[in-house]
Amino acid sequence: MTIFKTKPFASAIALAVAAAIPASFVAAPTPVEAAAGDLDRAVEALRGISTMKADFVQTDRNGQSVSGVMTLKRPGKIRFEYEKSVPLLVVSNGKSMYMVDYEVNQVQRWPIKNSPLGALLDPSRDVKQYGKLIPTGHSDVISIEVRDPKRPEFGAITLIFSRDAASPGGLRLTHWVALDSQNHRTTVRLRNHRYGVSVADSAFSFRDPRKSSRRPG
Repeated sequence: MTIFKTKPFASAIALAVAAAIPASFVAAPTPVEAAAGDLDRAVEALRGISTMKADFVQTDRNGQSVSGVMTLKRPGKIRFEYEKSVPLLVVSNGKSMYMVDYEVNQVQRWPIKNSPLGALLDPSRDVKQYGKLIPTGHSDVISIEVRDPKRPEFGAITLIFSRDAASPGGLRLTHWVALDSQNHRTTVRLRNHRYGVSVADSAFSFRDPRKSSRRPG
């Protein structure tokens, strides 16, 4: 039996993309204030990614983890392909975010603007408008919390970067933490970043389990 077979874990996967995070992702004994301009640098770093693939590990609040591959393409497209034991797909076509559950043949949809992942997909709007820098324990680590105070039901997302000259804008997105309005926390960690890879638009479509035809995703 895979860990995905538990309903709470399935819910946690959905929450990772439909809502989002607390500021205190790490208890820093000596907080380091972010440098002036780091918020702008983070926006430019995200905007500098035309395409990216990265391996990810997603961990829920109970410590259960699944892995997979994340594919990002601007503007607004993202795909989370989970390991084979998880019959789930999360994908955005630039307008809407879909969670496709092949185990129960269901598809859920959210407008991107309702998802904290909008901070990744449209950093100019979300990070600049709703983001704030959070002190960390290291001068090379930048933490940005993004939430809309007028829409708490949308949750929030905290993006954590490390300074890396080889990454776009000199910052590498290492992970993010999601916390929904019901305090369900999910962490997604990235590694093996590949920038500028060739990604076809067809990567952001999916097989609709509710019917035999294929629909954009």
